[in-house]
Amino acid sequence: MKSDYLERILNARVYDVAQESPLEYAPNLSTRLQNKLLLKREDMQSVFSFKLRGAYNKMAQLPIDVLQQGVIAASAGNHAQGVALAAKQLGTTAIIVMPVTTPQVKIDAVIARGGNVVLQGDTYDDACAHAKQLCQEKGLTFIHPFDDPDVIAGQGTIGMEILRQYQQPIHAIFVAIGGGGLIAGIAAYIKRLRPEIKIIGVEPVDADAMSQSLKAGYRVCLPRVGLFADGVAVREVGAETFRLCQYYVDEIILVDTDDTCAAIKDVFQDTRSILEPAGALAIAGAKAYVERDKIQGETLVAIACGANMNFDRLRFVSERAELGERREAIFAVTIPEARGSFRKFCECIGKRNLTEFNYRISDESKAYIFVGIQIKNRADAVSIVAAFEAQGFKTIDLTDDELAKMHLRHMVGGRSPLADNELLYRFEFPERPGALIKFLSCMSPNWNISLFHYRNNGADYGRIAVGMQVPPDEMPEWQKFLNSLGYRYWDESSNPSYKLFLG
Repeated sequence: MKSDYLERILNARVYDVAQESPLEYAPNLSTRLQNKLLLKREDMQSVFSFKLRGAYNKMAQLPIDVLQQGVIAASAGNHAQGVALAAKQLGTTAIIVMPVTTPQVKIDAVIARGGNVVLQGDTYDDACAHAKQLCQEKGLTFIHPFDDPDVIAGQGTIGMEILRQYQQPIHAIFVAIGGGGLIAGIAAYIKRLRPEIKIIGVEPVDADAMSQSLKAGYRVCLPRVGLFADGVAVREVGAETFRLCQYYVDEIILVDTDDTCAAIKDVFQDTRSILEPAGALAIAGAKAYVERDKIQGETLVAIACGANMNFDRLRFVSERAELGERREAIFAVTIPEARGSFRKFCECIGKRNLTEFNYRISDESKAYIFVGIQIKNRADAVSIVAAFEAQGFKTIDLTDDELAKMHLRHMVGGRSPLADNELLYRFEFPERPGALIKFLSCMSPNWNISLFHYRNNGADYGRIAVGMQVPPDEMPEWQKFLNSLGYRYWDESSNPSYKLFLG
């Protein structure tokens, strides 16, 4: 099987539609990381992602009579564009089933390339199930986005190009993982010829199906996945991709949303190109790896695998990039409501740059301040806390507090004496019409909303903070309501930042 994939990759038909993408030096990132970082620019393909390689190679291998009957695929967007482009090039038709959460830029791109789009379900898995049903009904050929040897081989041509383009030692290649087709193809080629090169997968912390599967020794199906990096929002990896990753992948690194946003900014500063979240995962993983292992002077390659970014999402990315880069820290600081206290507070900050400052009088003896401060690194944040505490100012570091970052920073001063029996919850749901209405219509009329914060941040999922006044004897009904929603939720009623600013 090892030689089989080498042969498949060497004979893959991809260059009718794909270009040999550049392997570019990233000067700013390399300097900061103290390692040479090379970006494999798959975002520069005609469909702005690597996916056309595998899709075209698979379809080009089909018998003519089968191809002419038409193909069908399920995709969050990038594979869809690859299939649509391949179908047009090969003179056949393509139906693409996409989740309703797919960014509009990807839907429009598929339609522009002649694909017939069907929107179904919230995730790739929902869309895939519907596509397979249509496949049987219409007698079409299903083009799997990752779990197919010809698709894997098409993606593996990226590994072939890397070794041809850079013939000096490479310490590690970082690859984003969704279903696993990209890393399986690259790993199968690289490990066959240069086994000393580490192959390191990168997944979001809330869509880590491959990581969990490799640890368990079998394919794990996640109950749900985070949707920010929609290109890798896959609940279960492929059987063949899992097998290859078990054999070839050295490790998997997990990164969060802030890390990903910071990586998007990093690549923009080096290339003036804007990657989509899934496209920036490998860069975020390379940064995390360097920070963890403290390596210097090595050559690292990261696959910049996609750039189909919704413009509206940039607002969210820019807000979170500073946090992900550890350039901003946010704090809740309690100072006496007395003369001279604010001067001491400012002296603690010194010449550091303030990024945010929220305050509203709410207590006769204490002032609660929500403050954002520009920092050099996380150690800088620790020293800031120490400076505040030395003045007797109680301080809570909220930099990693999701409630504070997403909601409380916009709501400071919303305390109310009328909010008795208040519970505070965070909810996350697919950003689609009717999601909020579903939430509100399921609630008992006996429960009062005492606080509500929602902001459309351009992501594929919405997040809300809700204060509910639920009588103590109705808590079982409340729990039943939570379980019936089908949304992710977190109880924040005991969150210290909530108690300070809103409770």
